[in-house]
Amino acid sequence: MGKAPPPPQFSTRRGTGAIVLAGVDGRSMMARRFREITSTIESDLGGDLTEAQRHLVARAATLACWCEERESELAQGQDFDALQYSTVSNALRRLLSDLGLQRVARDVTPDLQDYISGKARRA
Repeated sequence: MGKAPPPPQFSTRRGTGAIVLAGVDGRSMMARRFREITSTIESDLGGDLTEAQRHLVARAATLACWCEERESELAQGQDFDALQYSTVSNALRRLLSDLGLQRVARDVTPDLQDYISGKARRA
C-alpha cells in the first residue's frame, strides 16, 4: 500500500503553477512561447485538465518549440536533419492525438443563483 499524497499546503511551486520551467528565465522568447502553446492547448481541451493531460501538454509544447526552432534554422539556410525533425514531428502528432485534436466546449451555463441575481439587478 502506497503513501497518501501530501496535503495541498505542501504542493511544490511547479505543482501550483508558480513555476512553469524550473531554472528558466520566464521572460525568454522560448519560455514565453512554451507558455503560449500550453495555454492554447489547455484552452482547446476545455481548460479542466487532469494531471496526466497537463504532463502530455507540457511534452507536446516542448516538442512544438523544438520543431519551431528547427523550422527557423531551415528558413535561415542552416543544416537541417530531416530524419530527426520527422521523428520529433511524429512524436508530437501522437501526443496531440492522445490529447484530442478537436476543441472541447466548456460549460458556460451560469449558476442558477448567479442568473437570478443578475436578472434581479437588471430589473
